[in-house]
Amino acid sequence: MDVHRIAPGLWRWAAYHPEWKEDVGCVYVETEDAVVLFDPLVPVGDAERFLSYLDSDVERLGRPVHVVLTVYWHVRSAAELAKRYDAQVWTSARSALPVKRRTRLNPQAVRPGDALPGRIEAFASGRPAELVYRLPDHRAIVAGDVLLGDPLRICPAGWVGKGGQRAVRAALQPLLELEIDRVLVSHGDPVLRGGNAALAAALR
Repeated sequence: MDVHRIAPGLWRWAAYHPEWKEDVGCVYVETEDAVVLFDPLVPVGDAERFLSYLDSDVERLGRPVHVVLTVYWHVRSAAELAKRYDAQVWTSARSALPVKRRTRLNPQAVRPGDALPGRIEAFASGRPAELVYRLPDHRAIVAGDVLLGDPLRICPAGWVGKGGQRAVRAALQPLLELEIDRVLVSHGDPVLRGGNAALAAALR
């Protein structure tokens, strides 16, 4: 397990994913009214220590916990953590039913433009089931599979379906009008400074 403090109240951790056979990124953010976990994966082999630290943070803040999924196949440890913290799960409208089937939870369906706890905002990704989320307090965006790291780039055309990479570029273009310092991806290293320039290069 690799844990990195990005800013006060903003952490990213990476844990080994047995299906991908590599580490994948997850995000923890403290907002004024919630603790939000993006695509969380409890590290296998280090679960007790990880959950102990997470329990301490949740208890210290005394705020409700929310689990936000970028896309339904990133369900990962969502069910376990939702039950542990009585958390609401959020995901895209197209991902809500698959998440419900996989977890037996009732996720809140999110559409582009919707506001989430902590002023978190949802944006279209160009992939029907996936959303990108903006953390305005940290000038950051959180992406699942639509953006990959090392260097920042959009996902392969075969991952997108109808519209291909052109659809992704068109959907993500409005993000360039925002102030973005950080792009927190699930696969590969995150962008921790110069987010606008990195995203612009990825969308060319």
